[in-house]
Amino acid sequence: MSVEHYENFPVASKLMPPALREPVAAIYWFARHADDLADEGDAAPEARLAALELCREQLRIIERGGEPDDLIHRRLARAVRQWSLPLPLFHDLLDAFAQDVVQTRYASHAELLDYCRRSANPIGRLLLCLYKEDDAASLAQSDAICSALQLINHWQDVAIDWRKNADGIPPGRVYIPLDAMARFGVTEAHLAQSDCDAAFRALMKHLVDDARSLMHAGMPLARTLPGRTGWELRLVVQGGLRILQRIEQVDYDVFRHRPKLGRADWPVIGWKALNYP
Repeated sequence: MSVEHYENFPVASKLMPPALREPVAAIYWFARHADDLADEGDAAPEARLAALELCREQLRIIERGGEPDDLIHRRLARAVRQWSLPLPLFHDLLDAFAQDVVQTRYASHAELLDYCRRSANPIGRLLLCLYKEDDAASLAQSDAICSALQLINHWQDVAIDWRKNADGIPPGRVYIPLDAMARFGVTEAHLAQSDCDAAFRALMKHLVDDARSLMHAGMPLARTLPGRTGWELRLVVQGGLRILQRIEQVDYDVFRHRPKLGRADWPVIGWKALNYP
């Protein structure tokens, strides 16, 4: 798929079984479109919420067995009906995108994980529906991987999220839990001044270690899934862990160096996927 946005991880890649590429693409474009409504451009919060509500109405049309109004949702409707995808998971995604419009701070790690439960975990659960591997253990491991990927994205984008606001003026979003900031003596002044001092580095190390532990909790799923789907997930997992290494390599200074994957990373990721624990 051609994807205009920067993506850390492959989308409907050639490793995925051909029969699954179309439903995965349909899920991706729904999520990408709705996420952009919440994040991109300069629309006022009320307009963003109204646009997301229109997406929700399209889901209701699908629920009633009707034909959605636009290509993205018609494509999704075909995937939902062909693969019996649970529509509540798509509503969860919309809930998370709407939350991004109105909530810019998270009091605790538990509150942030609740956001991840709706912003990231539904994608993994939908993929498990496609793979017919939606037992309780697989779902729990998928949730761990997806939440870890969401956290990794937040930690590489600390500076970007701070600048993200409807009027383009900071302060924007802070996904770092406020109780963790207080514990390490980090304030929003650190973000405003791009101050990567010892306190901020200690905080980021804590966040990186926590995301890595969560990823490790989900890693067995990539061995459970067979064939190409397992390979795809192993690459995604190793890609996430590689981003964490990149954060460490810049000594946690995510203000001046946005850690991301480049061409040189993929041979390393491929080798680690080949020697997956």
